[in-house]
Amino acid sequence: MNAPQSIELPSKLVVRRDLEFLLYEWLDVASLTRRARFADHSRETFDAALDTCERIATDLFAPHNRKADQNEPRFDGERVHLIPEVKQALDAFGAAGLTAAAQDYEFGGMQLPVVVEKACFAYFKAANVGTSGYPFLTIGNANLLLAHGTPEQIDTFVRPMLAGRFFGTMCLSEPQAGSSLADIRTRAEPQPDGTYRLFGNKMWISGGDHELAENIVHLVLAKIPGAPAGVKGISLFIVPRKLVNADGSVGERNDVALAGLNHKMGYRGTVNTLLNFGEGRFRPGGQPGAVGYLVGEPNRGLACMFHMMNEARIGVGLGAAMLGYTGYLHALDYARSRPQGRPLGAKDPASPQVPIVAHADVKRMLLAQKAYVEGGLALNLYCARLVDEEKTAESAEARRDAHLLLEILTPVAKSWPSQWCLEANSLAIQVHGGYGYTRDYAVEQFYRDNRLNPIHEGTHGIQALDLLGRKAMLDAGAALQRLGREMLATVAAARATGDADLGAWAQALSTAVDDVAETTRILWGAGDAERTLANASVYLELFGHVVVAWVWLAQAVVANRALAAGASGADERFYRGKLQAARFYFRWELPKTGPQHALLRSLDPTCLEMRDEWF
Repeated sequence: MNAPQSIELPSKLVVRRDLEFLLYEWLDVASLTRRARFADHSRETFDAALDTCERIATDLFAPHNRKADQNEPRFDGERVHLIPEVKQALDAFGAAGLTAAAQDYEFGGMQLPVVVEKACFAYFKAANVGTSGYPFLTIGNANLLLAHGTPEQIDTFVRPMLAGRFFGTMCLSEPQAGSSLADIRTRAEPQPDGTYRLFGNKMWISGGDHELAENIVHLVLAKIPGAPAGVKGISLFIVPRKLVNADGSVGERNDVALAGLNHKMGYRGTVNTLLNFGEGRFRPGGQPGAVGYLVGEPNRGLACMFHMMNEARIGVGLGAAMLGYTGYLHALDYARSRPQGRPLGAKDPASPQVPIVAHADVKRMLLAQKAYVEGGLALNLYCARLVDEEKTAESAEARRDAHLLLEILTPVAKSWPSQWCLEANSLAIQVHGGYGYTRDYAVEQFYRDNRLNPIHEGTHGIQALDLLGRKAMLDAGAALQRLGREMLATVAAARATGDADLGAWAQALSTAVDDVAETTRILWGAGDAERTLANASVYLELFGHVVVAWVWLAQAVVANRALAAGASGADERFYRGKLQAARFYFRWELPKTGPQHALLRSLDPTCLEMRDEWF
């Protein structure tokens, strides 16, 4: 056993070399600059954006991550109080134009590709997931309104959000409904002037009340009287915290009142609220009810809201990956600097101890973390690249293919990192030993923060029902088939390298693709939807593990080619690390799907047949 060389990490947020590998060597982001929308850009401008984000995240977001966790938002009955560093960081984020990074020049944007924007935002998720929650929601809110809002709504609410003056939220859940949006009760009563007055309550609203911006733009799901029952009767409304005057200035307070704060185990820097609409504490124009403006068509609100929800789901997956990533880098740094124990062959108890990174079991835990977090980041950046394809690809067929892939990968991009990058955080604590679960080290907070992500924006169970119940059979299985073709193209590329290891992994992935298709066929061929969906979460986990195996094989192909071309020095070490992580994934992780296939194909009814009184 050889003691490792002392290696200093340049950053404990994300490995910049990894971002560059994913963007430029795998996803070929530079080729996007040949399209009209991105013609003003080059690798130099992309790198400059990454540099800016790394600097702001390192200097202004990361330093108050722990302070914000230890000093939660406080409500004194009148206003919410946050530590001042939150606003300082967000002001710098807005001043750098990052809220509008991917938007049109017309809106003050940079027209960055979405994949580059998300790579930039990865720094903020890793540095301070709580503070980054405010622009994360605002960007999603603005994107929804750009897609579904009127020109007047865009001028009144979107432009100030993109300029950093207003922040945005999404208001879906209610205390009695939770994730069952069909059961919401908030009502919107039409007014003679074309506006609506909203009455009801919303729960779990991140960023719902604060003094960080001039205004807060709430996107609220509600039902117009006489609307159809269930989700077909849901409409979407803009409900600002303060009304906006005709000249764009901020006016009187709307009838949106803070009822209280939720105190979570993580994400403590993002104020989380219960909001009352129309309780009468504030009466704009002397009338009760919160003034709202209909977005899109009546009773089509959920379709509009999914624009933001799907974006948020991929964003949650990115956040989960980055919390796992920074935890991994903290664990790696600790393992390199913590001396403990000796090699098995060392007989002299007076011989020097070795850093724990030299022990095989610590290497196992670090390799697992590397496989999870680099795989999760790669998956989410791939999905972001698909967004660019869907919007800017030259052919209608390419845009349709990107849409199909996004449809089937969105539940995976949200849920797989939320499960396995959380496991990476758990392993980071384990690497630290007893220190890991103390507040003296950052890894315990990363775990607490990340534990929210399996619930954020739809639980694993909801994503599983979406994947197996809808996406796998979408257009007679068109999305699943399209994904299979992408995977098999990577299989062919891996075989073409002539490398024995890559050939073996290619065969394993090819078999996995066939196995997923067969398991899906058996599940839906049973003719019993309730029994089929009873084990949907296992299907989601299995499916995600196969997807990430594909992502790792694709990375391995690029690394293998670079080594064959003569990469040396730091580059050689980087590529060999990629190949070793891929090897770990195919030897240790992908085989876990075998028993899952067997379970699913049996259509086991154990959970379905369990009765309440038996617990």
